[in-house]
Amino acid sequence: MTTHTGEMLTLERMRADIAKMVHEDPEAIALDDNLMDLGLDSMRVLNLLVRWNETGIGLDFSELAEHTTLQGWWEVVQRRLAQIQDSPTR
Repeated sequence: MTTHTGEMLTLERMRADIAKMVHEDPEAIALDDNLMDLGLDSMRVLNLLVRWNETGIGLDFSELAEHTTLQGWWEVVQRRLAQIQDSPTR
């Protein structure tokens, strides 16, 4: 999905954005790491959501709050991308 800024929301971008937020190298963020244990709190998650929603994906905080791993968040994103692609008004 292209974005308002020309960027796509990818797993790699999500990993890099999370890593920057918690002052880690992207390679240090595993798919199954508990992101809250790495230092993400609700304010940081909201900041990530603002950045990611600039892509037009329209994620909601409650969707991500149900998950604590990058894998869980990526699955939410994939479901949302599929919904957008299947939408007749895209």
